Amino acid sequence: MSTRVTVVGIGADGWTGLTEAAREMVDGAAVVLGGERHLAMLPDVPEQIRQTWPSPLLEQLPSLLATFDGYEVVALASGDPLVSGIATTLVEMLGKDAVTVVPALSSVALARARLRWSAESTEVVTLVGRDPHLVARSLAPGLRLLVLSSDGSTPAEVAALLTAAGYGASPMTVLSDLGAPEEARLDGVAASWRDQAVPALNVVAVELASSGARPLGFVAGLPDDAFEHDGQITKRDVRASAVARLAPVPGQTLWDVGAGAGSVGIEWLRAHPTCRAVAIEAREDRAARIARNASTLGVPVLQVVTGRAPEALAGLERPDAIFVGGGATEEGLVDACWDALRPGGRLVVHGVTLETEAVLAHRYAELGGELTRLHVEHAAPIGTFTGWTPSRAIMQWAVTKDEES
Repeated sequence: MSTRVTVVGIGADGWTGLTEAAREMVDGAAVVLGGERHLAMLPDVPEQIRQTWPSPLLEQLPSLLATFDGYEVVALASGDPLVSGIATTLVEMLGKDAVTVVPALSSVALARARLRWSAESTEVVTLVGRDPHLVARSLAPGLRLLVLSSDGSTPAEVAALLTAAGYGASPMTVLSDLGAPEEARLDGVAASWRDQAVPALNVVAVELASSGARPLGFVAGLPDDAFEHDGQITKRDVRASAVARLAPVPGQTLWDVGAGAGSVGIEWLRAHPTCRAVAIEAREDRAARIARNASTLGVPVLQVVTGRAPEALAGLERPDAIFVGGGATEEGLVDACWDALRPGGRLVVHGVTLETEAVLAHRYAELGGELTRLHVEHAAPIGTFTGWTPSRAIMQWAVTKDEES
């Protein structure tokens, strides 16, 4: 496709807010694409083709762009088109050399200006077309959040999530129609926020205040009771060791095979918002539990596959890292994981039985890597005294696949 597109950012103040250069680009275009709201802001231009975005967008956009191949095309987007905007989609679809971006002030910049919040003191979470549970990943006392809303229902959803997570005391401000004459501000507290009418174009600002919540860290090793589980969970200390060796990298994909409570996949996703993970679990009740844990802990993007490995691995996106928490004695499982792993990928396998230890010792002799035995003991009462209670020893095999493989 040889279509070239200029994406022009337009604020809530509409046509009058555009620079003269941006107006000339829009006026001179043969085709203007945009939402109904954006197109309605423009003055009439004789013979100019104006087309709203198709739905579903990703499925129909390529054919729409092909229709206007060879035309001078301008696409309109809210504010900065590269902040949860159409420009990102167009760059991915057409390539960066085919897209020119002319930004306006983003809603993030306007919100920070109204609140006098510096960029370095603020975390931005976008819920545009996304699951509101993503907010949960960023919860920490004292943190400032700017939440880009999907629509007018988002503020109430965010308030409910904050309250359920123990952050009900957090002050909330909803800034709507930023930059427009009808710009408005609504202040409140999460716990007492009501499902009141809010314009669709809004940003939610939150100063996180804990009201009894236990802060969860941003590194691997969440407490076991942060997860709903039936005992089938990779325990905190050995989980931290496993995730460290899996080495989460932004944009990379993990398979959590035999996921149990989904703890390793969830910790991987919490490491960076662009990480991806698939949890493979044979039991349906545990698969449902994994999905609940993922939402509660702010990573609802975790893909859950119900099925038994290695058969359930077929057709999945090729991973950069794989964790096998159990079942390494299953015929063909380790081979299937090793073959699927990308070059440079990391494989970590845990074992607690003599049979699994034999498999891991054999694989270590064959492929190398790092073989570790983890012994964890916890202090517990012994009568009126305190002593050490050992957990089962875990054999951990960690290996990196050669780049040439």
